[in-house]
Amino acid sequence: MKILHLDSNHPLLLKMLMEAGFSNEENYKSSKSEIEEIISNYEGIVIRSRFNIDKQFLEAAKNLKFIARVGAGLESIDTDYADKLGIKLIAAPEGNRNAVGEHALGMLLSLFNKLNKADSEVKNGLWNREANRGIELEGKTVGIIGYGNMGKAFAKKLKGFDCEVICFDIKENVGDENAKQASLDELQQNADVLSLHTPWTPLTDKMVNSEFINSFAKPFWLINTARGKSVVTADLVSALKSGKIFGAGLDVLEFEKLSFETLFDSDNLPNSLKELFAMDNVILSPHIAGWTVESKEKLATVIAEKIIQNFKNS
Repeated sequence: MKILHLDSNHPLLLKMLMEAGFSNEENYKSSKSEIEEIISNYEGIVIRSRFNIDKQFLEAAKNLKFIARVGAGLESIDTDYADKLGIKLIAAPEGNRNAVGEHALGMLLSLFNKLNKADSEVKNGLWNREANRGIELEGKTVGIIGYGNMGKAFAKKLKGFDCEVICFDIKENVGDENAKQASLDELQQNADVLSLHTPWTPLTDKMVNSEFINSFAKPFWLINTARGKSVVTADLVSALKSGKIFGAGLDVLEFEKLSFETLFDSDNLPNSLKELFAMDNVILSPHIAGWTVESKEKLATVIAEKIIQNFKNS
C-alpha cells in the first residue's frame, strides 16, 4: 500500500510503517491542486493541518482507503463525503491527551496565582505582593464540557487538588472516578471554573456567547484548549470587563486559521482581539496545548499503530 505523507511528523511514523511493509512517499511543498493531480496513485494519506481535505480533493483520490490525521480532530476533512466514499478516517486523540491535560492545568494555576502578571511586574521593578495575592483550587468546582480523551486527562490531573470536578457531555454515562457527569444546567449553577474539551461541530460553534456566559450562577474562570471558534471573543471580552468571567486561559482563538498558520499576517485584527491581548487576567498560547516533545512521538506511534492494525494485510 502506498501512503502519501503531506506533513512532516516524528520519524518514528515513517519507520514503523516501512517496517510493516508500507510504501511511504513524502510531499511537503506541493500545493493542494498539485497534490490533487497525483493523489489517485495512493491508497493512504497522512496529514496534520496543511490544507482542507474537501469534496474536490476526495473526488480526485480515486483509490484512497484511509486518511490519517496526526492530531485529535478531523474538522479539516469533509468527513461526511469521505464516509460516503468508504474512506476510513483515523485520528490520534490518545497521543496528546496528557499534554492537553497538563497545559490546561498549567494555565489554570497560572491564572489563580497571577503568575504571568507578577512575573512581568517584578521584571519591571515592581514588587506588588498584595495586588498579586492568589486563590487556591482546593474547594472549588471545576466544570468540564466534553468528557472524551482530553476532558478525562484534565480531570485526572485535578484529582490531587481536593476540588470537585463535574462534566457535561452529549454522550451518556461517561463520568468516572475523576468527574461526576452532570447536566449543563447543574454545571452552570455550580462551576467556579469552566474548561472546554470539545471538538468543533455545529453544536459547539460559537457556543460560549453572552447568553451562555450569563447562564452561570457565579462568576467563573474560563480555560479553552479545544477549538477557538467555540468562544465568541467579543462576548468573552465583555464578560471579562464586567467581572462575569474572572480570567481566561486560551490556547486557541476564534480568529486563528484552520491550518494553524500565523494569526498576525493581517493588519486588521478585530478590535475584540486587540482588547483581549491587553488584559492581564488573560493568558494566551499559540495552539500548543497538545504540542509537546513527548506528544509528537506519541501521536506518530498511535497513528502508525492504527494504520498497521487496519491495513497491514490490505
